[in-house]
Amino acid sequence: MIYAIRLFLLLCILLLSYSSASADYPKRIVSLGPFITESLYLLGVGENIIGVTTYCIRPPDAKGKEKVGTVTMVSTEKIISLKPDIVLATPLSDKRAVEGLRRLGIKVIRFPLPKNFTELSGHFMKLGKIVGRQKQAREILKKAQKRIDAVQSQISGLQKPQKPKVFIQVGARPLFTITRESFVNDFIKLAGGINIAADANIGIYSREKVIKQNPDVIIIVIMGIVGEDEKKVWQKYKTINAVKNNRIYIIDSYKIGSPTPLTFAETVEEIAELLHPKYREQR
Repeated sequence: MIYAIRLFLLLCILLLSYSSASADYPKRIVSLGPFITESLYLLGVGENIIGVTTYCIRPPDAKGKEKVGTVTMVSTEKIISLKPDIVLATPLSDKRAVEGLRRLGIKVIRFPLPKNFTELSGHFMKLGKIVGRQKQAREILKKAQKRIDAVQSQISGLQKPQKPKVFIQVGARPLFTITRESFVNDFIKLAGGINIAADANIGIYSREKVIKQNPDVIIIVIMGIVGEDEKKVWQKYKTINAVKNNRIYIIDSYKIGSPTPLTFAETVEEIAELLHPKYREQR
């Protein structure tokens, strides 16, 4: 009988200890970025999300969450009414709204825009720590890195590997591309390509520059532009290798613009297939 009582008390202590530890992690989360929302689901805490932006549509379950605004403009009144434990913001989140929430005593953590995959991974680990899923975050990062390493290994193993020159278009008027200051540059780099605009000071580019640099591949990101229309525009420039060899591709903006570590690795694989036909044949 005494043993049973001691065992019961021990179980109570363990339960109270677990409850106290888990109480440190947020149970009511508002996410102001697609990357954050999808990452929270990936970490297994999607049920704790109580509010998202209209751009948070992945995974499908996120579409059913309460909407608090867009990526750049949010309703502070709506967020306050949801009584969140924490608000997770991005560099695009309205600064005035963020400061207003903080003045009201609501905890807000802003995740900076990553410049490369390493920084993206660091943000993911930070998110895992915030929600108490560090172990899961580490395992996910290991899987992502393993897939990226496999891509690079296979590409380097190809006979006489060639690094194709790539132009990646993310805007049309004006023509806009990606420099080395964006993590998007890592998609091209890790997939075994050369971003012709990597050393540019700004993302605004001219078609004359593209023609002069003569990319082997053009990738059009559907980000507020119609991919097929832009493809037709490029097809007028017959001297560009990408046009001559029919190597103009269209890719979804969510794959490029708001990846989790796993979807980042998936996109590296996809771009590697576009850049290296022999790699595609091996898969």
